[in-house]
Amino acid sequence: MHPGGAPLTSRPVLFAFAAFVVLGGANAAAVKAILGEMPPFWSAGLRFLTAGALLLAVMVVQGRPAPRGDRLLGTVLFGVFGFALAYFFLYQAIGDAGSGTTMVVLAIVPLLTVLLSVAHGLERPRPLGVVGALVAVVGIVIVAADQLSLDVPLLAIALLLAGAACQSESVVIVKRLPPGDPVAANALGMLLGGTLLLAAGLVARESLILPTQSDTLLAMAYLIGPGSIGVFMLALFILARWTASATSYAFLLFPLVAIVLGAVLFGEPVQPSFVLGGAVVIAGVYVGAIYRPRTATGG
Repeated sequence: MHPGGAPLTSRPVLFAFAAFVVLGGANAAAVKAILGEMPPFWSAGLRFLTAGALLLAVMVVQGRPAPRGDRLLGTVLFGVFGFALAYFFLYQAIGDAGSGTTMVVLAIVPLLTVLLSVAHGLERPRPLGVVGALVAVVGIVIVAADQLSLDVPLLAIALLLAGAACQSESVVIVKRLPPGDPVAANALGMLLGGTLLLAAGLVARESLILPTQSDTLLAMAYLIGPGSIGVFMLALFILARWTASATSYAFLLFPLVAIVLGAVLFGEPVQPSFVLGGAVVIAGVYVGAIYRPRTATGG
């Protein structure tokens, strides 16, 4: 039994994890498409305000309870770190870094989550978790070796690292202060995060324009539905059953999804390094997130 409450090989959780990886891995490409027409803070704010409003309607219609006490605090912090701060940094960086580089840098999330989980006293240091994350990062480097551009601004890399740190902290917050009902938590968290991002757009004097191009409209529809509502509902579902560090291993698989989508949708060639690196990543995820050595029984 996993410390989070469900076996690591539980089929529903593994299915949710796979869906989380696929949907989350496609987000960077959709964001990149949107930023071709819309400014970063306004587009991010519009995304989360719309998704949050839809979830709020579901919450009201179904009579779901609003969080109170520690759950309310967890929801507020989830909104600030998981939506406002994380996407404040990521949306500024992705235009210069590109979706592939963005996902590669975000592969550091599991390592940060392990460190933050230990720092918060949520998990004990686990050598296999660190080893698995390091192995998977090596796989990501192999996959992305011919995709990383030397002309990516250092500021963009720094912003991506800041976004990764905020996403890691949001994962830990959900475990430390569970926000309760996932619909209510995501509705209020997205509304709070979207409002703060909109405020950042106003301070930056961005043009509050609505998308008109078909590609932008399609990308925004994806990000509001599967890319936001779907991804974050799945994240809370998995976090309720796995540890923070195990859940965060999805970030190591996101780049693989991005490359596969590029090959399927845009005809981008799949290099041999993808096969090798993908195998290394999967091995690292298995060692760090799923594998548990048998405990000696002494008999």
